[in-house]
Amino acid sequence: MTDNTWTVPEPELLERVRERLEGESRQENEGATAVLATLVDVEGNAYRRPGAKLLFDADGEGIGAITAGCLEDELRTAAATVRETGRPRLVSYDLREGEESASGVWGLGVGCNGRLEILLEPLAESLRPAVTAFDEGRDVAVCTVLADDGPLERGDRASYYPDAGERNGRFDVLDGDPADWPTDALERPARDLVDRGRGTRLERTLESGRQLEVFVDGLAAPPELVVCGTGHDVAPVVELAAAEFRVTVVGFRGAVDLDERFPDADRTVTTSPARLRDALELDDRTHAVVMTHNFVDDRLAVDELLRSPAPYVGLLGPRERFEEMRAAFEREGRQFAASELERLYTPIGLDLGSGSPYGIAHSIVAEVLAVANGRDPGHLSARDGPIHERIDATDDEGRS
Repeated sequence: MTDNTWTVPEPELLERVRERLEGESRQENEGATAVLATLVDVEGNAYRRPGAKLLFDADGEGIGAITAGCLEDELRTAAATVRETGRPRLVSYDLREGEESASGVWGLGVGCNGRLEILLEPLAESLRPAVTAFDEGRDVAVCTVLADDGPLERGDRASYYPDAGERNGRFDVLDGDPADWPTDALERPARDLVDRGRGTRLERTLESGRQLEVFVDGLAAPPELVVCGTGHDVAPVVELAAAEFRVTVVGFRGAVDLDERFPDADRTVTTSPARLRDALELDDRTHAVVMTHNFVDDRLAVDELLRSPAPYVGLLGPRERFEEMRAAFEREGRQFAASELERLYTPIGLDLGSGSPYGIAHSIVAEVLAVANGRDPGHLSARDGPIHERIDATDDEGRS
């Protein structure tokens, strides 16, 4: 693996999965021989949480990350076996000091101090609907059978779409008999996991009395980040944010080739600051950064954005600059409600102490990411409990 393939964000990795399934990769029919590794369970501590993925191409090249690099060679060997047999396989690794995993690998003392269980499976056509929905910006939960004792088999899959227009969303059963899937018991945790963009392993009892083990992988479409501005200081923000957000760059002048200047953006839009709500779909998953360096444009853009449901509106510049804007608004009769001011962040960014272009960009993106994840930024060393959120998904009867 290289640094470029190891650091691939999840949206890009899922895009690679979709491309291989559609036969758009370099090697013909590569989608049939690629192997997807998914972390499905963690006991103790680990570098990544359940849902982390690593895609092995036909030549064994890995894309993505499950650990910090300590297991990739082991997984590549296991993936080769899966590629040869064409059957999914569960492998476990115990990285705690002095422990031995089911695979025969002794604890490596690498710092994770946890036990990992990983599902390796040939890239299956049943993944296509989910990755296509994700590529279209839709939320989806992928439910994959882990146990291999019937009536469903390991690797059998169903997808859950919470936005299907029905009261409780919709399940699409892709493998096995639909009657064997406990969709009623899976619906609530699937919806919850999609909302949080998390994955977890669940056990459910079938009508036959058998226990079914399922990994439910909530794939929440990335939140949107709208960056208003076309200056050179916008490029580092777009570059850093592209790993976590779907980024739209908005220009208010037509003189700049936005696509050429901001190749990391998912899309670019040219409009006027007073027409932002007409030009963009601004909802409660849209975050916005205003950095045009033009007082009038910034003022009009902030007004438009605060009239939308966007939970974060960041304005570049000192606090006094917004107070000047506010005074101008008041002279025009525009009063800001408390709920609007709570969503306005100015001066923008976290106090990281750096004044370089990339330092400022890190500060801005870190603040937006914290708000998007519902976190109060702080030192992890001061945080009680685990760093990563632990999942406690339940069904409608309260069973986990």
